[in-house]
Amino acid sequence: MTVRSFSGRLACAAALALLAGTAARAHVTLEQQSADAGSTYKAVFRIGHGCAGAATHTVVVHLPEGLPAARPMPKAGWALERQPADGPTRQIAWRGGPLPDGFYDEFVLQLRLPPQPGPLWFRVEQHCEGGAVDWAEVPASGTDTRGLKHPAALLNARPPASAAAHQH
Repeated sequence: MTVRSFSGRLACAAALALLAGTAARAHVTLEQQSADAGSTYKAVFRIGHGCAGAATHTVVVHLPEGLPAARPMPKAGWALERQPADGPTRQIAWRGGPLPDGFYDEFVLQLRLPPQPGPLWFRVEQHCEGGAVDWAEVPASGTDTRGLKHPAALLNARPPASAAAHQH
């Protein structure tokens, strides 16, 4: 094997690994996946692709039980809806765009996290031209989402740093 063919094969292998890594992360994720329980948290939901090549026109975030407050950040070109319109918000929708399949975008909420630590699962609906994906799967136990086709977005609410310092 020549050096040239070896380097070509190495480049192909690197490209395949990069594509495989991209496919593995091709779901809705949170930018920061852990935060202190009881704190104010900026939830940045990343939408990394459309639905089977189609552009995204609606993103709906369902808030887990126990969140006392949520405030959405407006996005230019997208209309905001809160459900219910009065009382504690249970879901927030951005409608508009569209977000073409070849691009990604971020949808932002400001949340007040519950005081108790633990996992918080966010169901996210992604509606596209001609289809939708419901990112709602949660593992039967624990927080490992490997093997799930459409995992919900996970936030780990950890014990506050000041509480952990007092335990030692």
